[in-house]
Formats: sequence, C-alpha cells, structure tokens
Amino acid sequence: MSVAIVTGCSGLIGSEATRFFHKQGFEVIGIDNNMREYFFGKDGSVNWNTQSLKRDLKNFTHYSADIRHENAIRDIFRRYGKNISVVIHTAAQPSHDWAAKEPLTDFSINATGTLVLLEAVREFCPDAPFIFTSTNKVYGDTPNYLPLVEKDMRWEIDSSHPYFEKGIDESMSIDASKHSIFGSSKVAADVMAQEYGHYFGIKTGIFRGGCLTGPAHSGAMLHGFLAYLIKCVVYEKQYKIFGYKGKQVRDNIHSSDLVNAFWHFYKNPKAGAVYNIGGSRHSNCSVLEAIEIAEAKAGKPLYYNLCEQAREGDHIWWVSDVSRFQTDYPEWSYQYDLETIIEEIVDATTEKYRDETKYQLIAA
Repeated sequence: MSVAIVTGCSGLIGSEATRFFHKQGFEVIGIDNNMREYFFGKDGSVNWNTQSLKRDLKNFTHYSADIRHENAIRDIFRRYGKNISVVIHTAAQPSHDWAAKEPLTDFSINATGTLVLLEAVREFCPDAPFIFTSTNKVYGDTPNYLPLVEKDMRWEIDSSHPYFEKGIDESMSIDASKHSIFGSSKVAADVMAQEYGHYFGIKTGIFRGGCLTGPAHSGAMLHGFLAYLIKCVVYEKQYKIFGYKGKQVRDNIHSSDLVNAFWHFYKNPKAGAVYNIGGSRHSNCSVLEAIEIAEAKAGKPLYYNLCEQAREGDHIWWVSDVSRFQTDYPEWSYQYDLETIIEEIVDATTEKYRDETKYQLIAA
C-alpha cells in the first residue's frame, strides 16, 4: 500500500489531507504533537481531531513527533522508506503575532523543521512529491503599497491596476518589505523547498496560501480569522478587529479545495513549483463583510470592538491570482464559494456549541 506522510495531520489542512488521501487508498502516517495548544491555549488544541482521525480511519497511524527532531523524523521515514509516495507538509507555527513572542521557536519549527523533512525525503524517498503549505506572508507588506481605494465595507485595488481582475500573482517581489517574524521564517522554508526542487530535483510544490479555512479549523484569536470570528458569533464572545477599520480584505479557500489542488499536483508533480493559492476573486471578503454574512447565517449579532493599531506586517488587501496553478492543472476548480464556506463553519460551530452546552448541563 502506498504511504502518504502528513505533518500537522490534526490541523485544518493536515486533517483534510489525511482524510482525502486515506479515501484514495493510501496508508496515512500522521505527524502531530499538538503544538497548537502551546501556541494558542485550549482553544487551539487539536487533540479532538487526532482522536477523530484514529477513530474514523482504518489505515491511519499517528506519531506525536516534533518535526524539529531529526532522529525522530528519520526513524519514521526509514520505517516506511520507498513506500512513501507523497509527503504533505502542513505543520507550522502559523501566527505572525505569536512569532514575535518567541522568534527562536517560530524559526525552528517553520524553517528548520521544513529542512529536516526535506532531508528525510532526499534520503529515504527522493521520488515522492513534497507538498509544502507556504503563505502569502512571504510577500511581506508589499501588497499594502498597491493603489488601494477605500469603499464603504472594504478596501479595494484601483480598477486600472493589473491585479484588479485576478489578484496578486507570483511575480510580486518578496524582497525589501516587512514580513513579520513569522513571514521571515516561512520565506526561509519556502525558498529551501524551492531549492530542493531546483538543486536536488525533488518534486517540491510550494503553495502560498491566502486564508485557509473550513469547519475543522480550531480557530483562535491569533490565528484562523474566519473560524474564530464565527466562533465569537456563535458563542457570543467579544471579537477584536485589528486596524484598517475592519475593511481589510482576505481571500478564503476551503480546506477541501486546497487539498484537491494538492491531489492534482501529486498526480503530475513538478520540481520547485510555486503557486499562489487562495479564494481569489471567487471567494474573498473584508472583515466587516464576513461579520455581516456570519451574523445572518448564525442568526446572532457579533459583539466587537475596533482597535486602531493594525498587526505588524498585516495585509490591507489580499486576493490571490491562482492562474498559474489553473494553467498547470486545468482540471482543478473550486467547489466552495464564500457563502457556502461560512454556512458550513457556522453549522459545525453551532453543533459543537450545543454539544458543549448539553454536557455542561448534564455535569451540573
């Protein structure tokens, strides 16, 4: 049986990839040590998802290993060797706010951890495609210097600009900008993954994501914008908007659509390929627009306050141009639009809220 190794297997994209590749007949080896709980506290824990994967998937094996620990990773790769057909690397420290608190931890996970995995692929399964979830934060704050126009509910790029129709493409420079500490560690990992493609011939696919989202997201204040916003609506918690009048724009791609893109890359991989991937013009919104839709879907108001101070290096407007990927893989297409994404997250969050409330009543 072909083996798929998925790092960060209990997170949003990792769990989606685990279930998808398992359904395709792979034995899935998941690596996840629940560092999200260390980053974000109880709200960020993915233990619930680990247990769900163990319960639901027959050919799934979980390792609570740290991707920074070379010996532990080499032992796993050595065990499965040439049976490894694909490596999907989604494990990361994902918050640019959190990274500034512990830059050494952030860099060791995002950059060194990626290098440890690339070396394991080169040694034990060099023919296996290596799929890496990078980020649009590799472009730093360069997008903030685009000609942006303030609208009633959002910032928008000037209609005369080449990016207006499709969004930001891969030609944007990653140099001479403020990346945030997180963005810098992801740049290192992104470029190293490219280099293992160009230098060693490893079939590396680098996916620079916008906002990755879906019902399996353990959203927290410092990460998982849409999932956390909806959690605040459903749980009637206070939400804080950081800067830009709440008009900052994000494109949102459902985890299923992203993993389906991984599948297309796996079937026809390339070495050192870089793709902007996100909701594009198909699925994007400002924070204010997301609030409006989420309130309507949940039937509840969101209580929020607006902080004038924006997050360091945060984007005012980001829409991904996914044309390069669509040109290379024309059979791939979106299955989820913004309204469907929000509705699905609202339904899943509401169900979880009801379950928690029921258990609290029983316990009382």
